[in-house]
Order: sequence, then structure tokens, then C-alpha cells
Amino acid sequence: MILGLDAATIAGFLAAGVALNLTPGADVMFATASGVVGGPRAGIAAAAGVSLGSLLHTVLAAAGLAALIAAAPVAYEALRWLGAGYLLYLAVKTWRAGPAQPGAGARGLGRALAKGFVTNALNPKVALFILAFLPQFTRAETGPAWAQMLLLGGLFSVTGFFVTAGYGAMAGLAARGLARATGWLNRVAAVVFGLIAIKLVLD
Repeated sequence: MILGLDAATIAGFLAAGVALNLTPGADVMFATASGVVGGPRAGIAAAAGVSLGSLLHTVLAAAGLAALIAAAPVAYEALRWLGAGYLLYLAVKTWRAGPAQPGAGARGLGRALAKGFVTNALNPKVALFILAFLPQFTRAETGPAWAQMLLLGGLFSVTGFFVTAGYGAMAGLAARGLARATGWLNRVAAVVFGLIAIKLVLD
């Protein structure tokens, strides 16, 4: 057993987590759009940022802060609109971006990672999902729930990274073959960012 969790529980959690990660959502859409704009490595870097954002939400959930956000409508709404505003900013910036320059992908890896992190960190739906999902697999009677949540959240972020990075890398490889259409691809990515923002507001 690890922190009070047996192998069967951890295996069941991993299976559920991978199944959820394989279902395209906002994280996958963001990494895919990043890959289209910056290439395979940018898609992978964006996925890493998204995973770091998930880890942040896991820590907040373990500390009980996510529950406070969920219980405070004003805080939840503020975070939701802030996240949507950031995504709209990315949409406008990407729409206006010119053709990619040689080597721009390598220089932009840090930015892709940071954007992935901020986008996920400002999404209250991720916080609520983690708050609802992780406790289903904890066993408070066998060990501290907060430690188990950190372990499970870490595993979820790691498996999520590989799945999301796969989507981002494949999108980047496909876009590389259309390098002459960078301006058009930028607009496609901008629309995706905008759709994620609208979905965040409407949900």
C-alpha cells in the first residue's frame, strides 16, 4: 500500500484518469492550438504547463482552498471571467501574429509552458473537477486524505501530460507540413482559443 491506498485503488484511479484525459477537452484543445502555432515542441510545452496547473489545483484541493472557492460564488465568478479574458487575449494576439520565423518555436517554449499553466490555473472548472474526482478514491480510514489527494493528483497530472502532449505534438507535426499557411493556421488557433473562452463563460 502507498499512503493507505492499495494497488487496486490506484490502478482503478489511473484507468479512470487516462480515460478522462483521452477525451478531448479544453486542455487538449489548448495544447493542440499551441502545437499548430509553434510546432510539436510548443504543443508538448503547453501540455507541461497544463499539467503544472493541474498540480496547483491538486495542492489547493488538498489544502481545502478549492472548497472555499466553490463555496464563494463571487470568487468563482471572478476566477472564471479572468480565465476567459486571458484566453480572449491569447485569441486576439494569435490572430494578429505574423508568419513564424525560423527558430521562433524554440524561443517560444517557455511562453507556451507559461500560457498552458496560466490557462489551467485560471479555470475554476478544473478546480471543481479535481475537488470532486480525487476524494472518490481516497481512504481516510487508512491514511491522511490530503496526502492521498496529492499522490492521486500527481499521478493524474503525469498521465494527463503524456496524453495532452501527444495531441499537441501530433498537431504540431501536421502543421509543420503546412508551414506556408502559418497565417491561416494562426487564425485557426485563435478561433480555438476564443471558443475555449466562450465555453468557459457559458458553462
